[in-house]
Amino acid sequence: MKKLKNEAGLVKEALRVGAIYAKKRGVGQVEESDPQKVKVTFIYRLLVHDNLVQPLAKGKETEPNMRHKLALWISRQLPKDHPLLKEE
Repeated sequence: MKKLKNEAGLVKEALRVGAIYAKKRGVGQVEESDPQKVKVTFIYRLLVHDNLVQPLAKGKETEPNMRHKLALWISRQLPKDHPLLKEE
C-alpha cells in the first residue's frame, strides 16, 4: 500500500463528504465529537455497503487500511485541479 501525497488531508475531506453522504442517505449522522476511528469505520463500511469502495480482504480491515481506501475514494471524486491533489 503506497501512501498518497497529502493522504491526511484527503482522509479529512473524505470524512467530511462521507458524513454529508450518510446524512442525505438517511443512515445516520457523524457527530463532531465522535472519535476519528469511529468516523473512519462508519463511512468506510457505508461506502462498501453501497458498492462505492471495494472492500478490503478479510483480516486487512485495519484503521490505516480503511483510511487509505477513503483517501483513494475521495481522490477520484475531486476535480483534477483540487488543491489536495496538487503535487508538492
